Amino acid sequence: MRSPFPGMDPYLEGSLWTTVHTQLSAEIVRQLTPRLRPRYLALTTERLAADGPPRIAVEIQDATSRQLVTAIEVLLATDKRLPGRLDYLAKRQRLLFSTAHLMEIDLLHGGQRVPFQGSLPAAPYYVLLRHARNRDQMAVWPIPLAKRLPIVSVPLLSGDADVTLDLQLALTTIYDLCGYDMAVNYAAPPEVRLPQDEERWAEELLRAAGFRT
Repeated sequence: MRSPFPGMDPYLEGSLWTTVHTQLSAEIVRQLTPRLRPRYLALTTERLAADGPPRIAVEIQDATSRQLVTAIEVLLATDKRLPGRLDYLAKRQRLLFSTAHLMEIDLLHGGQRVPFQGSLPAAPYYVLLRHARNRDQMAVWPIPLAKRLPIVSVPLLSGDADVTLDLQLALTTIYDLCGYDMAVNYAAPPEVRLPQDEERWAEELLRAAGFRT
């Protein structure tokens, strides 16, 4: 059974997010690998976090030199609150001073956003990309709750074309494979507190889908 939500499912943002984070990171690797061969590798990496579960990240590496080309981070709740935020920001700073591209996938309402010059477009979710060849600019994909997760462009080494990453396909795949429909109760409010407009929209959606009376 698929999620009743067309894009991100806010019912996955609470206590389930640790497993969703792990599965989504692995699915991103599975999706990218055939598009990267034979020039690049896509690998998940695990690092102990200062607060909470281990962090799983995605690294695209040059298959020959094993140089880190692109880091893809699916954010955890602990990355957006103290003390774990300090640990994540330190890692983020190291990446931004490296030669690697950095893509950050933030599918969580709560917590503090990563540092950003200026103001982000209003949205509950974002994909942010800092290109290694132009750190002064950030590509932003704002994602409303009512919209499909985007297909984003993942940069590689100079001279090689970007590869695409279909985030909605990745989320839908792990939702089906892991049976998350059995782990959530759509008849009750989600663990995450939604803004009023999103809450009303979600209630109408779930009512139309038969989960609410």
